[in-house]
Amino acid sequence: MDAFPENMIDLINDRLGGYNNAMGLRFVEAAPDRYVAELTVDDRHRQPYGLVHGGVYAGMIESICSTGAALSVWNEGKSAVGLENTTSFLRAVRSGTLRCTARPLVRGSRSHVWEAEIKDDRDRLVATGRVRLIVLDAGAVADGEKVSLENAVE
Repeated sequence: MDAFPENMIDLINDRLGGYNNAMGLRFVEAAPDRYVAELTVDDRHRQPYGLVHGGVYAGMIESICSTGAALSVWNEGKSAVGLENTTSFLRAVRSGTLRCTARPLVRGSRSHVWEAEIKDDRDRLVATGRVRLIVLDAGAVADGEKVSLENAVE
């Protein structure tokens, strides 16, 4: 991004939408090469054994990496959407706060690769992941509609 606004965290959190809001995800840091978001574990995040569901980790990694990639091409009028998410679950968690940090590995003109790690509130690494994204030109269509934040379904 050419100019990274000081209030970027507020701008991101105000536009989170559906999945991110449902999961209770909130961004706490935002910089062109580093995005950080957290959620507090509660019943909606647990599988039947009382552990955080693997989908929570995969979803956090997808959301934070996608946000970083999308914002890095925003000034060009483009968008970025995920093509592949590989998440490794390393440690079981039942409660507390999960913090996901994402960084770009490759930012090409047509695709990006971002990596992320999730730590618990004891600073233990609990999951890692990598997301491959495609950069879409302005006006690109997905499922019959232009890809834009204005077309997001709440």
